[in-house]
Amino acid sequence: MRIAMIGAGAVGGYFGGMLAHGGEDVTIVERGATLKAIRDEGLHIDDVKGDFEVHPRATDDPKSVGFVDAVLLAVKGWQVPGAIETVRPLVGPGTIVVPLMDGIEAPDQLAAALGRDRVMGGLAVMYGWVVSPGHIRNTLPGSSISIGEFGGHRNERVAQLQNAFEHAGVKAKIVPDIEASLWQKLIMVGPWSGVGAVTRAPLGVIRSIPETRELLEGAMREILAVAQAHGTALPHDSLEQASAFLDRISPEALGNMGGILNGRPTELETEIGVSLGSAGH
Repeated sequence: MRIAMIGAGAVGGYFGGMLAHGGEDVTIVERGATLKAIRDEGLHIDDVKGDFEVHPRATDDPKSVGFVDAVLLAVKGWQVPGAIETVRPLVGPGTIVVPLMDGIEAPDQLAAALGRDRVMGGLAVMYGWVVSPGHIRNTLPGSSISIGEFGGHRNERVAQLQNAFEHAGVKAKIVPDIEASLWQKLIMVGPWSGVGAVTRAPLGVIRSIPETRELLEGAMREILAVAQAHGTALPHDSLEQASAFLDRISPEALGNMGGILNGRPTELETEIGVSLGSAGH
């Protein structure tokens, strides 16, 4: 497949690097120091399954790329409106656009601009960070991608993208209800980021102190209630699944509160400012 990855931070750099390493025709759309690093030295991926270096095409001009089969959007939630103009030149008659970010609002934002039939739901699971521009480290065994059409349809374009990831060594699954999957992840990452932002504490501290543990679980219950009010069908053990996942993560993990600690913009609004009109409707 011809794939354009918009953004080469932790998620975009890791999965874009994996796809390129697996032989897919990948173009990274980036700018600044990250673009220069990829052009000059390639993408360096430190992974629990083995480190590697790969040299995908990289550009800051999406018009130079032409139409692709799939656009994978791996930017911060607050960057989505601006990124839409980056995506437009890449979208041809058969192109699919898949946001790979936390929260549930990006699919609606993309669909409003590009058309509902072009947008799929995507969910990336990894735990990593940018060591330096163009150098990504992932420490989560079993990193994975979930993709799906809103409405649950399974067709050739979904299967092609799944096969591309699987061929690259990334566990990928097609889920019948991608909206539910996005809410399920939000139940986990939203409270983690929110409580982390308030306490400035790593996950191990938050989950081990009864008072902050209750804050975490209370926020999970709130997001579950919003999802159910939205009409989303979630597993009966959604809260237990989210808690169990957070209990397995490294105690030093900081979640998506890094921006607060270093003075950069954060994704907190994407994760805890969700409206009922979002996610595929």
